[in-house]
Amino acid sequence: MSSNSRNFTTARSHVPLSTGEVIRMLRDLKGWTQQELAERSGINASNISLLENERVEIGKRRAEQLAKAFDVHPAIIMFPEYEADAIGSAA
Repeated sequence: MSSNSRNFTTARSHVPLSTGEVIRMLRDLKGWTQQELAERSGINASNISLLENERVEIGKRRAEQLAKAFDVHPAIIMFPEYEADAIGSAA
């Protein structure tokens, strides 16, 4: 079966991420457990889990705590419409 490239739509360069997915991605890229992130950010591990699973709102204070732990700008966490590549290169 042959395919004609005119029948295909170009893929987008990124996939929209939720705030929780951004947190999990950054944590995974650092190789940290939720407990390690909790210790580095001052947010307890159960709240890290809730944030990653979108069960609580992040809020400015938590975003700043996480950003400091990850050494990224808080906007990367608060505004997940940033490019996935930018998140990966920030870790």
